[in-house]
Amino acid sequence: MSYCVNCGVELEASLKKCPLCHTPVVNPNQLNKEFPPSPYPTEKGQVEVVKRKDLGILLSVVLSATSGTCFLLNLLVFNASLWSLTVIGCCICLFVFTFPAIFYSKTPIYVSLLADGISVAVYLFLISFLTSSTTWFWQLGLPIVVMLTVCAEVFPLLSRFFPLTILPCSLCIFLEIPAFCVSLELLIKRLLDRPYRITWSAVVLTVCVIIDFALITILAKKRLRNEVRRRLHF
Repeated sequence: MSYCVNCGVELEASLKKCPLCHTPVVNPNQLNKEFPPSPYPTEKGQVEVVKRKDLGILLSVVLSATSGTCFLLNLLVFNASLWSLTVIGCCICLFVFTFPAIFYSKTPIYVSLLADGISVAVYLFLISFLTSSTTWFWQLGLPIVVMLTVCAEVFPLLSRFFPLTILPCSLCIFLEIPAFCVSLELLIKRLLDRPYRITWSAVVLTVCVIIDFALITILAKKRLRNEVRRRLHF
């Protein structure tokens, strides 16, 4: 025995609609058969993922074409200066920077950082051909790149022997910053042929030394170290 879903009157099994309110009688077992199929596909499709090899080929073609066309344009049309060397150097840097992520993800990070430093040095060397003298490259540009590369290489090399958490990494950073600033000022004084005397880098050195002593104290005292980690949530 069934009942009308609208007014609740009892219905005979042969009725197609309610005799009182004329509501159609629907059999729940036949709902799927009566409704038309959905216009949307039932299977979920997925676009094929682009492989790293394809991205590498695309990147290599774009960078090679950019370098080659700019070189020919410089050689045949706008040949007043070697401006294409800046574009070629930029393409070399982009290729080296993206190599670990696209071509070979297993490249050790210290090897990748070394390659990045060399590519930047090559880029600056190519730019030096556009200037009247290469003294700035040998006395300032190249030493700065070498110092930055060494500073960056410290972290992956130390991580092979010691677990580098936030506090030790902060200590390393605040040790490297004053060393880099003092060296940079001395290099600038050498390039300008001025007396070797630190001025502005002494301020950086003073601030970093204070921070270094504070970090060393925190690292040496276990209770301080745990309290800092708890308050800073790391």
